Amino acid sequence: MTSKFYITTAIDYVNAEPHIGHAYEKIFADIIARWHRLRGEDVFFLTGTDENAQKNVKAAEQAGKDVRSFVDSNAMRFLELAKKLNLSNNDFIRTTEERHVKAAQELFKLLHEKGYIYKGTYRGLYCYGCEAYLTEKDLVDGKCPEHKTKPDYIEEPAYFFRLSEFQDKIKELLKKGFVVPREKANEMLARLNEPLKDLCVSRYKATWGIPVPFDSEHRIYVWIDALSNYISALGWPNNDKFKKYWPADLHVIGKGINWFHSVIWPALLLAAGIELPKRVLVHGYINIKGAKMSKTEGNVVSPFEIIDKYGTETLRYYLAKMPYDKDSDFSEQELIARHNDELADKLGNLISRVSAMIERYGMKQCENKLVKKLDIAGIEKDMEEFRIDKALAKIFNFVDECNLYIQEKKPWETHDACVLYELADSIKAIAILLWPFLPATSEKIAHAFGFEITYKQLNSMLSDKVKIKKTAVLFKKIYNLPSETNKEKQSEVKNKKMGETIKFKEWQKLDLRVGKIINVQEHENADKLYILEVDLGSERRKLVAGLKPYYKPEELLGKLCVVFCNLEPAVIRGVKSEGMILAAVSEDSKHVVLLQPEKDIELGSKIA
Repeated sequence: MTSKFYITTAIDYVNAEPHIGHAYEKIFADIIARWHRLRGEDVFFLTGTDENAQKNVKAAEQAGKDVRSFVDSNAMRFLELAKKLNLSNNDFIRTTEERHVKAAQELFKLLHEKGYIYKGTYRGLYCYGCEAYLTEKDLVDGKCPEHKTKPDYIEEPAYFFRLSEFQDKIKELLKKGFVVPREKANEMLARLNEPLKDLCVSRYKATWGIPVPFDSEHRIYVWIDALSNYISALGWPNNDKFKKYWPADLHVIGKGINWFHSVIWPALLLAAGIELPKRVLVHGYINIKGAKMSKTEGNVVSPFEIIDKYGTETLRYYLAKMPYDKDSDFSEQELIARHNDELADKLGNLISRVSAMIERYGMKQCENKLVKKLDIAGIEKDMEEFRIDKALAKIFNFVDECNLYIQEKKPWETHDACVLYELADSIKAIAILLWPFLPATSEKIAHAFGFEITYKQLNSMLSDKVKIKKTAVLFKKIYNLPSETNKEKQSEVKNKKMGETIKFKEWQKLDLRVGKIINVQEHENADKLYILEVDLGSERRKLVAGLKPYYKPEELLGKLCVVFCNLEPAVIRGVKSEGMILAAVSEDSKHVVLLQPEKDIELGSKIA
């Protein structure tokens, strides 16, 4: 039988527009969902919106709108985002839907009948931002640590859930790997060193939300309401879909709601007699220059604007490179750099070059030795551990191997049909493994190279009968930099003009050595680049240099030069460059002169 995989994201408050953090969580979960589909599993992927929270009422009042129309309007933006991100979700749950209202009320009623919910009086602090009751110990300088606001003191009749009865069971659950990463489980265990208090689960005289089924003066408090979406979307308690897909295999949530999912949610399920989810994955925040995004601070990044500027695939790729177990900074400049250097220069260039050469020279099926360099086992292990950033890095390491293979084998000169087949078959493997990350791009490649995106195809040889033609450009280079980048560039130029001061110890870090250019080749895929072979005495290195507009090959051959030797190697248009050659550049960049020692000196001599 085909195994099932049920994955969920948190449901989002609709008190404001979606931000880039929402996009990260959705993309992360979609990559995991698509990976399991690729492996042949029956996947159910759920996302949605939390619409009954009191913060939505406050936001509607501030906007001067009716709560229902305000909630409906904002919920549509989250639905739109799911489409813009090309999510493969099977369902989108809204907690104002009748199916959810009925399930939440049924759960509340069941817990009450079992004696786990009782009526009392709540006296204490409440944070509207968190939709959570707080204690003095939770506060930092008298404020909610998450929202930096003073909580309100509330005293009102309320229903309580006997959370305290489940402390030991939750501790055992957390010790057994229920929450990943481990440090997030440890944070919850540390909090559980203090005795658990019973949990307030209703709001008195609230005008918005789901009514308590047997007491119309109370509304169900957000966490029984919100958390039950994971079962209401499956038609709990009697729907066949619930029987098929529950328990959830993975809840994907942000670190701000760890407590509710790792402690309160399993306690509710234990009390109700419902099987527990298998695992909760807690991810970090996407920050801006180290600070949490906030409307007040004016540093919220809109995923819609980023997609409109750079496309869905680029945003998916950029966010997938962020490790889930820590906070990351969003940088538009870094996004552009990754797009240009990795998507355009590495992946796009590989597909374009290989497809063009196959159209011209053809290919012939043969043993693919190149694909053996692809670390499939490592990628599978990374995906099992939710290290999607590491899995993606391994895929692009193989993209680099393919680009280097082209340079080594020179099929544009040899017309070797076997080499071109190896490259095409390797591209098949790349596209299949990239599908969870870049589905639209992978599907374009699959169409051009004539294969289906299935995991079985990884071990099947590509047909050499497919008529492959040069593909359209997959990723156009981005040259129009955002205003912030332009300011930074202007600042850099200003610093350069003024001669920025550095300490001598900084200069000593540079390893500059005398070399001799012994070979000059034109770069097949760049108008302004040469591929130089430089003799450094004890070794020879390959460098990519933008000297073509200024020197003819014969003018460079035999020249002494200065090479920056301890610079990290880089793949430039498919060619690995092992250093940098130094030249003097006029202010208008029209004149470039190679730096050379005045007289002959031993090759490899250090510039001091």
